[in-house]
Order: sequence, then structure tokens, then C-alpha cells
Amino acid sequence: MKKILSILCAALLAASCHFLDEQPKDQTDESRIVSDVRSLYLATLGDLYARFGSDQSGEGIAGTDRGIYDIQTFTTDEAMIPTRGADWYDGGLWERLFKHEWETGEAPFKNAWNYLYGMVVQSNRSLARLERFRETVKDDPFFLEMYYSTYKAELRAVRAFMYYYLLDLFGRVPIVKDEEVRLSDVGQSRRSEVFEFVRTELEEILPDLPYERSNTPGDTRSNCYGHITRPVAFMILAKLYLNADVWMDDDWMDESVPGHPDCYRRVLDYCDSITHFGPRAYGLTKVYTDNFCSVNDNSEENILTIPTDPTFYQAEFHYLFRSLHYDHAAALGMSGENGPCATLTVLEANHYDREDEDPRLRLNYWCGYALDNTGLPVLTPSGEMLEYKPLSVKLDLSGDPDEKVAGARMRKYGIDANIRKDGKRVKNDIVIFRYADVLLMRAEAMIRLGQDGKTLVNLVRNRVEAPERETVTLDDVLEERLIELCWEGHRRQDLIRFGRFGRARDIVFPIPADVLAVNSRLTQNPGYDD
Repeated sequence: MKKILSILCAALLAASCHFLDEQPKDQTDESRIVSDVRSLYLATLGDLYARFGSDQSGEGIAGTDRGIYDIQTFTTDEAMIPTRGADWYDGGLWERLFKHEWETGEAPFKNAWNYLYGMVVQSNRSLARLERFRETVKDDPFFLEMYYSTYKAELRAVRAFMYYYLLDLFGRVPIVKDEEVRLSDVGQSRRSEVFEFVRTELEEILPDLPYERSNTPGDTRSNCYGHITRPVAFMILAKLYLNADVWMDDDWMDESVPGHPDCYRRVLDYCDSITHFGPRAYGLTKVYTDNFCSVNDNSEENILTIPTDPTFYQAEFHYLFRSLHYDHAAALGMSGENGPCATLTVLEANHYDREDEDPRLRLNYWCGYALDNTGLPVLTPSGEMLEYKPLSVKLDLSGDPDEKVAGARMRKYGIDANIRKDGKRVKNDIVIFRYADVLLMRAEAMIRLGQDGKTLVNLVRNRVEAPERETVTLDDVLEERLIELCWEGHRRQDLIRFGRFGRARDIVFPIPADVLAVNSRLTQNPGYDD
């Protein structure tokens, strides 16, 4: 049951530590913390893990809107949010993101920055609390052996994970490691320094992280559901090294990419560490959709998920709610906002409506007639069958005959029969990392090292009975990632790594203007000064 983490954490969720404040504070009273190990967990790890998901716009790693997931997804060729008459214009935000014409003050950038640094500051405070608690029980070998090293490793892992996203999204950012910090004391680190910080932190703490799966509720000594355990750290490190050519480059505006072949070998090493993980080995599920169904916390493939439950967790899931047509959503027992949809690039990659159409297309997208939970067609108020028109999609649909039905819609996650809050409270855990990605990362690294990655790519394709690729190039890997990992928030990172994300300046987002306004030691990222 998905109760363990929520029972420990839900009552003590802290508000986001705002990095723009002179002295960031969370809401946990220090005097209530150190009574016992359980309360220490609540005030440190439990509080942080609960905030991986959120019910607030702009917060969390994934699941909500106008934050990390949106700027990783709707700035790419994977998905768009068209203007549909009076719907979804939002001051031109989604059009600017899709066309790479964003401004320095865009709300999603500020939301992502504030959330990530709020988590960093909270991690630092939790580490300091842990050290103070250790001093009070320094003669207790049980605590030191059973809890201290693991708690400290996980807290450092959470902080490193937040810097993994800061490194990816903003490049040149301050590294903050102290509990109390004033903005006037915070300088800016080069991107390669941030890369090195994340790498060093994760590799140093690996031996002390729990050697457990993270995606499954359990009754082990230290339940790790939703935690950063050792295989999760392997995954983050594999992605770190896979993107090293980009993330170790301090002068990305010159458009030259330094080569780091040793980093691709490290990708292979960390992917192998996941493959050969001991307790309940990872592998591809037999059924692709089992990774995203309403009870997906037993998936052998999912590596890191955000636990969700209509009753026990505050984390919300907005993806289906935002994408589905109003009438379709209502037929599924929820509300809909009739927004995000697939691009023509996605349809071409999946060979939409051709004899060799990829089997995953209609598992991941609603194309054509919409169906309810019983498989019956959804009817519009006028009595016509609701039909999505995938090929009619364009950025501004205002006045178009297909304004309300253009675009293939999100279908990837199964419909939970017990959904609440208009369909935003569900039981489907939100997938962050899974094993199919491991196989595709390994294939890519092998090809970049001059080896053949065909077997690994075809393993992923075989699972859905897609025809095997006779040869596999880097372009094929990129396309396979688009098909297999759609709606999972990886596309921007992939396009940048392959040099296909647009102008040099677009590789990182601008540092929010109000952050620069309160700290004269920070400078704007190149290309955003005019």
C-alpha cells in the first residue's frame, strides 16, 4: 500500500524555501525536531521527498504545470500547446516557448529556479539538523550505524539531484552548501564546476545509499519508496556522463563541442550497474503500458517514480487533465483542458496512419475517435462521435475548423477509476526514470564509441512487437527515444545533446531577471543580455 511515505510526511510538508529571500527559512520548528529518529526523518528526508511532487503550479520535478516538466517538453519538437481560440493563448507563453522566443521573465523559468533552490536550501538545513542531532546521540552506536550515514547520503543525493536539473536548465549557477547563506555571499560557478559538484557528490555517497529499489512500497527495515537509492544514483550518473560533452562546456556560444570519450565508457559502467542490480533485478516489463497503469508501483522497469495516490499524497498529475478534450475527459470521469498534443514530428517518427505505424503510437496518444473506459465512442453534445485530428495540428488554431480537436492527445498513463480533483489526483505513480532509457543510453554510448548498439535498441522495439531495425545509427537512437520516452520529460535534453535544439544560446535558459536584481554577483547567461 502507498501509505508509508505519506503517513510519515504529509503532515509536515514545508513551504518552498525561497532563494530570493535574504535568509531562506522553511516552516519546521527547530525545537520540535530532535526528539527521536522518526521525527528527525520527518523534518529532513521525509519533507524533501514529499516535495518531489506537488499540488502547486510550478513546483515539483514533474506532474504539475508551468515548471520543470513544461520547459523540458514544450520547448521541443515533441509536444506543443496550440492556441485554440480563447483557450491557451496565455499571453503568448506557449508559442514563445515552442518557437524559442522566450523572454527572461517567463514564469516557468522563475518557478523552476525557485523550486530547485528551495530544495537545495532545505537540503542544506536538513544536513545541518542531522549533524546537530548526531551530536546529541554521539555515544549511540545504533543510530550511527543504522541511520546517520544513510540519512546523510540521501540528503546529499537530493541536493545533487536538484543541481542535476540546475546544471541542465541554467548552466552557470551558484553552488550553495551551507545552512545559512546571504545572497551577497553567493557567487556563480562555471557549468563545468557544477557538473563536477554533482558528479563528486553522487560518487562519494554511493556506498552509503540504500541498496534497494525505489519504485516499490515495501516493508524492509528502511522503506525506500520514492527515495534516491543506489540504482537511482546510478541512473543520474549515467545521464550526467551521457551529457558531459554539453555540460562540461563552459563556452557553449562558440558552438564547438569538446569530446569526452571516457565519459561514454562511464555511461556503460553505470548502465551495467543498473542491469546487474541485485534485489529484484530491473528489466523491461512484458507489457509496455504496465509502467504507466493506475497500479504501476510493482513495475520491474520503473527506476524512480513520484508516488501518487488520491488519498495519501499531495502530489498531483496534470498531464491527462490538461491534454484531453472536455467531452472526452468527462466520459472518462474527469475534467479536461483540451490543450497539449503531439507535433507532426512525432507523427512522422511513428509512421502515423501507415502500414508500418509504430505500435506505441496509439498506446501513447489518442488518435482518431475518442473512446470511454468501456471502449465506446465518446459523443459530443450534438451527438457526433468525437474525433481527434492529429494532422491538423498547428501552433495557432484559432478559427480553424479543427480548432478544438486538432492534435493527438496524451494517452500514456492509464485512467484511474478512483481519480479525484478533476482527474489531477490519481494512483499512477509519475515515472521519472525507467529501464528502457537505460538500454537506449547504453546503445547511444556504444555507438558514440564506435560499437554496435543495434541489439539494445531492438530489445526495446521487440517488447511492443515493432519491426527490428537492421542498422542503428545515432539518428535512429534519437528517434527511438522520441517514440519510446514521449511525455516523460527527456526530449529537450536529448535534442541538445544531439545538437538539434536551435541557437547556441537556447542550450540554457535565462537566469530569472529578479534573481539578478537581488544579487549583483550573478550575471545573465550569454545571449540574453540584449
